[in-house]
Amino acid sequence: MIENHTKKHQMRQWGRTLKGENSWTMFKVISEFVEGFESLNEMGPCVSIFGSARTKPDHQYYKIAVDIARLLTEAGYGVITGGGPGIMEAGNKGAHLYGGRSVGLNINLPFEQGSNQYVDLDANLEFRYFFVRKVMFVKYAQAFVALPGGFGTMDELFEVLTLVQTKKITKVPIVLVGSEFWGGLKGWIKEVMLEQQHNVNPADLDLMPVVDKAEEVVNIIDTFYAEKGEELGPNYEL
Repeated sequence: MIENHTKKHQMRQWGRTLKGENSWTMFKVISEFVEGFESLNEMGPCVSIFGSARTKPDHQYYKIAVDIARLLTEAGYGVITGGGPGIMEAGNKGAHLYGGRSVGLNINLPFEQGSNQYVDLDANLEFRYFFVRKVMFVKYAQAFVALPGGFGTMDELFEVLTLVQTKKITKVPIVLVGSEFWGGLKGWIKEVMLEQQHNVNPADLDLMPVVDKAEEVVNIIDTFYAEKGEELGPNYEL
């Protein structure tokens, strides 16, 4: 039986007065959604590529990201990235150099960000809010490709996995590139999250295949849609 405590405790107070202008923030948010939807509705089916902003052009994963974007372009997909340097730049570069649609979803940050030169001028979007940007990453992507990255990459990856797992969006391919990077994480998910704690289902591990070659990424996506046999479309309707 739960004991009923009748003693009242004093609630903590804000350290400063909240301004009424915080309520008007909603209109800024709405404007970002409207601009994003109107722009991306015209882009066509794309694949979102995630990865570190700190990866240099001479790194193997930068080169793989360029190849992935090239192959996606040849398969008829546009490429969406965060629009910044590193893996994002590599994704946009592979699309741009091979005549594909190259989309950049930039976010205002005090470091590491700024649109790379390979984003199409009419597909270079700027966001204040991470959550609005995430909606754009997800809604228009027919697949997701995650290369090695930091907290931002993990955030984006697990957001997508959660949305697919809970059927909030259409099931789409989610491909992890780099077994030396992702192998330990997927092993921990299997051994601890699944087998020890039973916090996920065995089928959830199938949502994120790990590969090492650009060709494997595109093969997974092509096979998925060949077997699905449906028209391509946005992942959800709001």
